[in-house]
Amino acid sequence: MRTAVITAAGEVELRRIPVPDVGDSEVLVRIAACGICTMEANLYAGRMAVYPAAAGHEISGWVERVGATAAGLEDMPAVGSLVTLDGLPRCGACRACRRGQSAICVALQGRVREADGAIAMGAGLADHIVLPASRVWSVGDTDPAVAAMGEPLACVVHSLRRGGFRAGDRVTVIGAGYMGHLHLAVARELGARGVAVVERDEERRAAVAAAGADAAVHPSDLAQLPSADVVFVTIASAECIAAALAAVADGGTIVLFGGAPDGPPAALPGYEVHRRQLTVTGSFSHEPSDWRTAAELLRTGSLADRLAPLVTARYALTEVEKALKQASETPVYRVVVTP
Repeated sequence: MRTAVITAAGEVELRRIPVPDVGDSEVLVRIAACGICTMEANLYAGRMAVYPAAAGHEISGWVERVGATAAGLEDMPAVGSLVTLDGLPRCGACRACRRGQSAICVALQGRVREADGAIAMGAGLADHIVLPASRVWSVGDTDPAVAAMGEPLACVVHSLRRGGFRAGDRVTVIGAGYMGHLHLAVARELGARGVAVVERDEERRAAVAAAGADAAVHPSDLAQLPSADVVFVTIASAECIAAALAAVADGGTIVLFGGAPDGPPAALPGYEVHRRQLTVTGSFSHEPSDWRTAAELLRTGSLADRLAPLVTARYALTEVEKALKQASETPVYRVVVTP
């Protein structure tokens, strides 16, 4: 099978390794599509120096083989069915995992692949992948590029859960990039009373307005919005956190979803948080329970019309370098590689 490995900044190899064996509780999937996330873009651009990296963790594909034990389980995807994949391992033993917080497992990435020594960080830019059956989810009949959005959708479901979102809540999303669009789509589908989006870029404001936002405003026009029960900050900046504080209702919740380790520090006004009884929390990655909701949203097709326009470009696996270059150098929603 072919597998793409990022070996250094601006360098990627298309290697050949054996198709992995399938254990009793595992599933072999022929990859249909793999989205290029910020992580892969950062690896290729050299902003995240972990090499050699077998990247790609937003994956969909068709089931080719099911292990003997897994095959007997109820609701196990059948051979030939389209699935979305949870490509991030969890150790199950660290403090976070033992507390049911596997989103912050100490070993989410970094397993060395024996076949070629690459560091497996999803390894979805390839022809095949083997995963535990517990991390394979049926999605019915949908565009494989949309099915590959299962992982970011699970992250957004996790974000809404961290924010205590309930049907009937007013929501404001700070940022109209890819993850801002997904927050808009999921909050709307799960019963938000209204969803507003705050974004500087005029073109992106128009895009979220067309996608169903009740309002899409420049940060200078925050006063036009009703106060939100939950505010999701999808961009890591002090300015965006300040906007969230202005947008949230008393007693409301701010979820810091977007993050950058080298981002500017943000001041959190302690008295304001105290006096207004605000909750400020973070959201990172996803947990197994989030996948159940994300996969069902894909299976029903209820988000298909909102998600399909977010596919910016599609490339074959042989064109993976072009795909990584576009994702790391130009404004995109999602660039997708389809082997």
